[in-house]
Amino acid sequence: MARGDGIAAEVALRRALEHGADRSRIAAQMGEAEMLQGNLPEARHWLAPGQFSADQRAYGYRMLGRLEMDDGNLPAAGRAFDRALQIAPANADLWVDIGRLRYRGGEQLQAIAAVRRAVSLDPENVGGLLFQGQMVRDAVGPVSALPWFARAVQRAPEDTGVLGEYAATLGEVGRAKDMLLVTRRMIELDPRNPQAFYLQAVLAAQVGKNGLARRLMQRTAQAGDNVPAALLLNGILEFRAGNLATATEIFDRLWQRQPDNGSAALLLARTLYQAGEMSELVERFSPSAQRKDASPYLLTLVGRAYEALDERGKAAVFLDRASSVRPPPHMVAIAGPVPVSVLEPHWRADPDAAAQRIPLVRQMLAEGDGARAAGIAEQAAARFSGSADAQILAGDAQMMNGAYAVALRYYQQAALVRLSRPLLARMTVAYVQTGRIAQAEALIARYLNEHPMDGRVAGWGADFAAHRGDWNQFQALAARAEAQGMVADDPAMLAHYAVAALHRGDHEAAKRDALSAYRLQRSNGEVALVLAKVSASEDAGNRVARALMAKVGKIDQNLP
Repeated sequence: MARGDGIAAEVALRRALEHGADRSRIAAQMGEAEMLQGNLPEARHWLAPGQFSADQRAYGYRMLGRLEMDDGNLPAAGRAFDRALQIAPANADLWVDIGRLRYRGGEQLQAIAAVRRAVSLDPENVGGLLFQGQMVRDAVGPVSALPWFARAVQRAPEDTGVLGEYAATLGEVGRAKDMLLVTRRMIELDPRNPQAFYLQAVLAAQVGKNGLARRLMQRTAQAGDNVPAALLLNGILEFRAGNLATATEIFDRLWQRQPDNGSAALLLARTLYQAGEMSELVERFSPSAQRKDASPYLLTLVGRAYEALDERGKAAVFLDRASSVRPPPHMVAIAGPVPVSVLEPHWRADPDAAAQRIPLVRQMLAEGDGARAAGIAEQAAARFSGSADAQILAGDAQMMNGAYAVALRYYQQAALVRLSRPLLARMTVAYVQTGRIAQAEALIARYLNEHPMDGRVAGWGADFAAHRGDWNQFQALAARAEAQGMVADDPAMLAHYAVAALHRGDHEAAKRDALSAYRLQRSNGEVALVLAKVSASEDAGNRVARALMAKVGKIDQNLP
């Protein structure tokens, strides 16, 4: 069982039973062996009666708790773990299981406390080290989590689950060669290990080896069909291969599973556009594009789709906004297909269920009913104070109502559990809206220290540096963003590049970048202003510069 071989364990246990072993002595082990094989009904046959010998009772109830957790019976799992805790309060494995139960039950802060208890009881417990690493990776970042996974690997060098977490974290911090070595070791131990092939596919996709990445994903044997990260990679690979119908289906499935995932929504919109499905694009995304926090990219896609449908009046509205607006780097409360009138009765029937509450609050926000959404979300945040999801939902409701300081408090509570990029974006906006620019920059800097491969966030940091005129810092962060492909089609970033080049006296580079930015967004006042300044730097009486300045005045009279 230590090797994860439930079949061999069952054979040995049945042999012991045939040779006179008492059923109560082997019931707990047999239950675990059946769970390792995924045979939960047979595991229940051995564990549910609770007939364990005295020296096996704590272990038996712990296995019963795991079984109930695997079956989704979380209250029953809690009762079983409580019985085990009465017998063995200092068992590190039990505290790890309690932590995982708490996490699944939305008590994520309490889960952190449980895993800390496990590690304090046994600093070398593999399950505790692994869970602690996962908690640290979520709340702090992969750089700080890596030592925890390395310690777990030292204790369990042939455990493919531990090796998989270690390999994934190595990839997050940019240690691709080390990650590849670990995945190869996983395949040596388990030639059909889907996680190893998935991680190798990620590496292949990152360096543009799309055919290899697709072949590697095929070797996962559809194990990741319902895993969001695998769906995302499959969708991107199908898009790159030109299989737009398949990519559309995958991105649609991903968005259905994660309706709050703005990136999935944009990928779906882009794929519909590339596939020429303009009617479907405007039908599904024009309501989101009408929102004030719609991204320039979504506005452009919807505008171009209306152009293709020869509805130029509607197209102009979206394209003008795309050229002149730079909203906060997040999208929340994208309208879904199910209205509040349908969602609300389901929530009232089970108000404590996150699966009912979250879609309702999101849809209320999307439909403009911010006050009621905030009331429901605040009640949930108080009721489930240890749940990051409940805190984020309450923060989003406050953000949409303009209560940025209150939203920030909810977000900070959620960040104790999981500081994701979307949450970072929300916190950054809240800091900026409350005038705390330095805190926003400091938060981004801390995040980048832990996530060195995140080019998008490096771009946000570069934007802050540009606005305060720190061109050395801008260049350093922009280079990190560019290395991850985040600059070429961003007019604002290219305009910053042009200004930076002006400051160091490189007029040729300034002109090149300013023109590139202008070609991408000719109606953007800030971009036009930069090109005007670059043109004027060559000749104060430059006719092009004067014309551009006149255009800037027409676009945005607030620009200098």
